[in-house]
Amino acid sequence: MNNVMGIIVTGGRNERMMELSSKRSVAAIPVGGKYRAIDFVLSNMVNSGINKVGVVTQYSFRSLMDHLGSGKEWDLDRRKDGLFLFPPYLAGDNTGWYKGSADGMYNNISFLRRSNEEYVLISTGNCVYKTQYHDLLAFHKEKDADITMMYRDCYDFADEDMQNLGVVEIGEDGRVLDIQEKPLFPKSKNANMAVYLLKRTFLISLLQESASHAQYDFVTDILIKKLAELKVFAYEYKGYWKPMNSISMFYGCNMELLNPEISSELFLKDGRVFTKVKDETPAKYNEEAEVNNALIADGCIIEGTVINSVLFRGVVVRKGALIKDSIVMQDSVIEEGANLERVILDKEVHVTQGKMLKGEATYPMIVSKNSVI
Repeated sequence: MNNVMGIIVTGGRNERMMELSSKRSVAAIPVGGKYRAIDFVLSNMVNSGINKVGVVTQYSFRSLMDHLGSGKEWDLDRRKDGLFLFPPYLAGDNTGWYKGSADGMYNNISFLRRSNEEYVLISTGNCVYKTQYHDLLAFHKEKDADITMMYRDCYDFADEDMQNLGVVEIGEDGRVLDIQEKPLFPKSKNANMAVYLLKRTFLISLLQESASHAQYDFVTDILIKKLAELKVFAYEYKGYWKPMNSISMFYGCNMELLNPEISSELFLKDGRVFTKVKDETPAKYNEEAEVNNALIADGCIIEGTVINSVLFRGVVVRKGALIKDSIVMQDSVIEEGANLERVILDKEVHVTQGKMLKGEATYPMIVSKNSVI
């Protein structure tokens, strides 16, 4: 797919992610012990042979840019092509902040104009899934489509989760008939995966037209408004897919990574998932440690009990502490006798001796970064 370039749009603040997105982009949300959400779509592009990727950042992008760096871990630190980061800027007239996904791409339209690739693959950076895009490109050419979007039949999603997604209505020939954005009453379970393939020159013309009418969002202002006049087709993806659109989805995704079938699909098929490399010692398990069905990252020290949980790098679990059905992010410390059940700890949280924290499966308890409790 050397004739395809990639654009990842990281979007604005997501209130539904609560404390987890208060100081970071949703694309930079930690997932699965040592990854960030953006690692999955970026790795999908690289594994598909896409060698030029632009990342349009918007909200709280410092940690995201620090994570991506020069793109070395994804083999995108190149003299030609490679990784390009496009944060917003503040001009003298207080303009420059992107007003939407289309506006973010339009403000960096020179990146598209200077490129030579025939096609552009646009994606959000907050979804966990594993694929290669060769079949999508073949489907797009076969249908002679103006735009091809990916969708998934989310039969396994709760109705309230569908209300936070885009929903697609599809004809028998695969053509998109209707798109609903975060509908209160979804017409179907066909979720828009926010992955779009189209010709580069066509995208440039769409962005120019949208900007001339002061319209800023790619889906609502371009895709939906032009649905009747454009040939928009939908390509079905049948694998695991989970967007980081809400706390319940984030929690569910990390817990589902403990399922061997899902973890095998994400990490062993269709290439590797690349991420920023850190020099950490292997996890250490003392004699008192008891671990059952858990994902333990490098640098952890386990002296207590960990059950059905995900621990990120450098977590310390002292003697007598119990962690169950929980997510504990980097460099957190759980002191002796503490008890955590259905809890999400952000980075560098210190849980003091004997403290008991408990949430619900549908509403886990969240502790903000750098807290001492």
